[in-house]
Amino acid sequence: MKDTSTHITVQFLTEVYVTYRPLVLRYITGKLNGCPEAEDLVQDAFLRLLEYRSMLRPETVRSFLYTIVRNLVTDYLRRHYKKQEVMACMQERLSVSVVDTESQIIVKDICRQELFVLQQLPFKTRAVYYKSRFDEKSALEIAIDLDIPKRTVEGYLLKGRKVVREYIKQCI
Repeated sequence: MKDTSTHITVQFLTEVYVTYRPLVLRYITGKLNGCPEAEDLVQDAFLRLLEYRSMLRPETVRSFLYTIVRNLVTDYLRRHYKKQEVMACMQERLSVSVVDTESQIIVKDICRQELFVLQQLPFKTRAVYYKSRFDEKSALEIAIDLDIPKRTVEGYLLKGRKVVREYIKQCI
């Protein structure tokens, strides 16, 4: 015999997803100016909503969902602008240091060290790091190339960057 409370919960969550998914997608797309990651953020929003399913009620689900979505958009924008700021700073520093021959030699040596430590990483971590760093692919593109989940790619990137960063710190 089926547990009706579970059946109702699944049915309720399905109705919430079908009803609110297009609205949430439109909201996120509008806030992020058609960003390609909008679809991922929609999925993240509903996954987070599932984490709170014991607290959900028909009267509060909409406001709960939009609170989650607003926080996800804010976090995404924060990361996006921070990344742009870091990239601009790196480009500025690089353009100043490239003029100096000694700096060029140091950069080549650090790159050689980076490639050396990259060879020490496990295969998947190495592949993900290489595609991100040298092929300049996004986590989503890497996930599609390697046929693994985007979150797994992000985990490999985190692990690879941490190892490389620690190694380079020791070299410098």
